[in-house]
Amino acid sequence: MHLVPGKLNMSIDNKLLLIRNYDLWANLTDAEYDELKIDHRFIEADKGDYVYFEAQHHNKLYFIKEGFIRIGYIDEEGREVIKEIIQKGEFFGQITLERSNLHGEFAQAYKSNVSLCAFTIEDFEKLLQKKPGLALKYSKQVGAKLRNIENRLVNLLNKEVKARLVHFLHQLVEQNKGEQTSQGYCIPNYLTHEDIAGLIGSRRPTVTSVLNELEADGLLVYERKSICIPDVKKLQSLALVS
Repeated sequence: MHLVPGKLNMSIDNKLLLIRNYDLWANLTDAEYDELKIDHRFIEADKGDYVYFEAQHHNKLYFIKEGFIRIGYIDEEGREVIKEIIQKGEFFGQITLERSNLHGEFAQAYKSNVSLCAFTIEDFEKLLQKKPGLALKYSKQVGAKLRNIENRLVNLLNKEVKARLVHFLHQLVEQNKGEQTSQGYCIPNYLTHEDIAGLIGSRRPTVTSVLNELEADGLLVYERKSICIPDVKKLQSLALVS
């Protein structure tokens, strides 16, 4: 992993603009941005690099500026278990602002190089104390993130693969901005069948088979760069009864 100064050909103003595009940071003043010392907080990780590995006492929080991050852990049999694959605009690390709750988690740059903005817990807590509005917005985003992870775990324990996949697709639609097209509501697709299988506790051939089944039923159009849902309400109804 590399410090960004000298690595990224990007002005500080452009970095600030990228951060300000995120809802969480939209209302900070110029003085508050200066206090954040953004130019010292940007780091870059090459594809495959670990931002942290088997972390226990890690005191940083990260916001993704560009790229994708895999979050997971190594189980007792030495296998990777992937909890999340997250992208630009999302955050990870010590999101609850505790110092020892990662329980051996790893975070890895995935698919491409990754640019991040990092804060120590102490610095981020100082910022939240000064900005109650930011603190409230952040707590809501953390709550939503933890609920999504919990729901996926509940589905993993109690639902069949098809139901888990339908819930997962519905969650993707809710979390990602898309656009209405002739094929339906389309969101960018950054996940392979193997990725989805890992995230819902299945195998790639099974996921491929169920995706083909859902596509044959007219519930989605799955392409390499996009996932289109012809009828979002129908998918939502199916997710609720599955």
